[in-house]
Amino acid sequence: MLNQKISRRDFLAAVAAVSALGLAGCGGTSADVGSASASADGDLLAQISDRGEMVFATEGTWSPWTFHNEAGELTGFDIEVARAIADKLGVGATFAEGEWDGLLAGLDSGRYDTMANGVSVTPEREGKYDFTEPYAYNRIVVITTADSDIASMEDLEGKTTANTLGSSYATLAESFGATNTGVDDFNQTIQLLESGRIDATLNDEVVFYDYMNQHPDAALKIAAENDEPTHVAFPLRREAATESLLAAMNEAIAELREDGTLAELSQEFFGIDITEA
Repeated sequence: MLNQKISRRDFLAAVAAVSALGLAGCGGTSADVGSASASADGDLLAQISDRGEMVFATEGTWSPWTFHNEAGELTGFDIEVARAIADKLGVGATFAEGEWDGLLAGLDSGRYDTMANGVSVTPEREGKYDFTEPYAYNRIVVITTADSDIASMEDLEGKTTANTLGSSYATLAESFGATNTGVDDFNQTIQLLESGRIDATLNDEVVFYDYMNQHPDAALKIAAENDEPTHVAFPLRREAATESLLAAMNEAIAELREDGTLAELSQEFFGIDITEA
């Protein structure tokens, strides 16, 4: 028995179980994301190990972060990073698709373990959630029609934009004086922009270039960009039950960065490496 090998999954489950015992007296609560054994109560990593799967919330409509390919399969940079992290934890990855404004609500209620949807780390979100170490960095840009006179973030004052409600893009646009219209996804935003119903939209630089690669005749341009790159990370509920999962995910992200997996996935889906600040 002394020479018996233990799998990474069994090791993580054992660590989580020990953590659960220590956290039980700290008021930790278990997440409502499936049936977990009594021994896993109060520790999300232990529940995930018992389930054999980790549940990620995602839109599935935001290429190249999360989308369906021509075969109808869910993929994208975030999706494949999530699968790689779950694999490091010795479990499978399950994805629950929905509209953006319901994803964080589902995380809050415990329906999902975390989100794989290019979630930007903002001061407001940091006040509510614990975030993993960043696994990507991107720059927010202002997208307009080719003939727009918008040339800076300050030019958004008095203009109309469209983004999903509660997104970092909507918040940034409003901070510069724009009036934001809520939409369901990026494709709907572009339809509003091209029809002249809004003046601009904010999104990731890589999302714009991905869209232009697929629609080379679109009369759109990047009119301005935000000064600082945003940090992209996985959000977790801020509670004792997620502490061991946060540590395990950070370890997995560090390993994926060190072995080159993050950079390879970034090159595959973006054509550039956005995994380094």
